[in-house]
Amino acid sequence: MNNVKIRRLTSASAPFVAGTAAILLAVAIVSAPESSFAASLQGLKLWWTLIFPALLPFLILSEMLTASGFVHGFGVLLEPLMIKVFRLPGAGGWTLALGMTAGFPAGAGGVQQLHKQGSISDKEAGRLAALAHFASPVTLVIVVGVAFLHSPAAGYTLLAIHWLSGLAAGFTAALFVGRRNSVTQDITHDTKTLPKRVHQAILEARERDGRSFGKLLGEAVASAVQNLMVVGGYMIMFSVVINIAATLFPQLPPALAASILEIHLGANALTSKVAAPFVFSSMGVTGMALLSAALGWSGICGQLQSLTALKQAKARFIPYAAVRLLHGLYAFALTFLLWKPLLNVRAVVLPAISRTDAAVTPETLSPITVWNLIPQLLSLQSILLLLLLVFSALVYAVTSSGRPAG
Repeated sequence: MNNVKIRRLTSASAPFVAGTAAILLAVAIVSAPESSFAASLQGLKLWWTLIFPALLPFLILSEMLTASGFVHGFGVLLEPLMIKVFRLPGAGGWTLALGMTAGFPAGAGGVQQLHKQGSISDKEAGRLAALAHFASPVTLVIVVGVAFLHSPAAGYTLLAIHWLSGLAAGFTAALFVGRRNSVTQDITHDTKTLPKRVHQAILEARERDGRSFGKLLGEAVASAVQNLMVVGGYMIMFSVVINIAATLFPQLPPALAASILEIHLGANALTSKVAAPFVFSSMGVTGMALLSAALGWSGICGQLQSLTALKQAKARFIPYAAVRLLHGLYAFALTFLLWKPLLNVRAVVLPAISRTDAAVTPETLSPITVWNLIPQLLSLQSILLLLLLVFSALVYAVTSSGRPAG
């Protein structure tokens, strides 16, 4: 009963809070127009040179694959992993791989498509989006590792820790859900063979969608551009908010507000005092742990971007932010444990994403640089899908061995 009252009070006061925040933001911009304009340009440049070219093809691909039924067919193969480990529908496996290789706006977009088709419920959409909320490899390897830290090795290591900590956070969150609240508890045991089940899932998804290829392509492009415009608006607005917060509270560490609010600007602030080449001392590992935690948290801006894409599912901010906080805590701890081992084996475990690392700086980063990475990112996505299939088969083998025959 108390929870219902709190929700009603929160929903009733939300418009007033938003209106008050908008008025205060407008007053702050008027009081310091030059610095606010410079901050907005910084956010616009970051969006245009990195976010837009990196995410546009993945957002279009996600909607087309979802409508074609590929996601649902692949989800049949991932049912053991998604249901037993994360307590989510199997179709979410593709969305998980999408979020890990294209970043959280693309992951949330994939969840939105599944929810629109009715493949997942409102609660499952919020939990799946939280699981698939990752920073893209472009951000971690090229922007943070190469352009900010001047060390591709640091970028690869941060990427591995980011993935591991995100999966650990998703698994931990699934434990708190409990079987009573888990909609999908058991793996479907059908008398049909696996290829027939995959084929049936693809056909049913196509029938539910019903769009022709031309209409699907046009709507996929329009939806992707619209979603990226929303992302750009958030980034520009939060760039101004970070600048205002630094002006109003000069006694606070400059990187604190940026890390809490926006992932890219936060990473830039945390690494701005790092000299090249970066020295991985004991203090450096602590700095990397803080950076890794900030990347796991991903900023309130990134969280709101994902929640905006999930507005039809009515995903709530507090549970979503709780998983992001858990991701940051796991990333902080795993950095101390795994930093040096992963740093030594990075060349064997992770593929090379760029062959022009030394030439990339924050000033020279351009859309062409990002587009050149798309084939490597698609290859990385294929590797992740294969690994998820292997893990799913292992989970199925373990869970089936303990089940009585007949």
